[in-house]
Amino acid sequence: MSELLTDVASVLGRIPSGLFILTAKNADGDETGLLASWVQQAGFDPPMVTVAVNQSRYLNDWLAESPRVAISVVGESQKQYLGHFGRGFEPGESAFEGLDIARTSYGLSVLADCLGWLAGDVTGSLDAGDHRVYAVRVTESSGGPRLADEKPWVHLRKNGLGY
Repeated sequence: MSELLTDVASVLGRIPSGLFILTAKNADGDETGLLASWVQQAGFDPPMVTVAVNQSRYLNDWLAESPRVAISVVGESQKQYLGHFGRGFEPGESAFEGLDIARTSYGLSVLADCLGWLAGDVTGSLDAGDHRVYAVRVTESSGGPRLADEKPWVHLRKNGLGY
């Protein structure tokens, strides 16, 4: 690895990111969830966030046909979600089996014990190399039971060129 690329990897890895569970449904009503770490507020009026999804995920096809998502904010004590959602799910495989969930007005699952959740409509997207970045207009939200008492899970990567 070149010295420049080594420096880039080191510095990118120090950009803090959170851990979130991104939920979506396809046009047939099948649902999935995945671990997302690239979520960021992008606007105030209207409230907007961005979320990046790896180009290899089938969720990208789902969002093209049914552009609504929910994002559960994971607390620093909720490491069990890393193992549960980190491996990913095949289409048709239940992502929320055995978990306590709530539902958005669109019927998307959110974690009942998360810090809180946001849900909304995808208003646009752009290719960003190996990821696709989605702009989401937040249309509903709810604080969870841990919102006032727990910090969100924030992590740093040692190498900013991979997970």
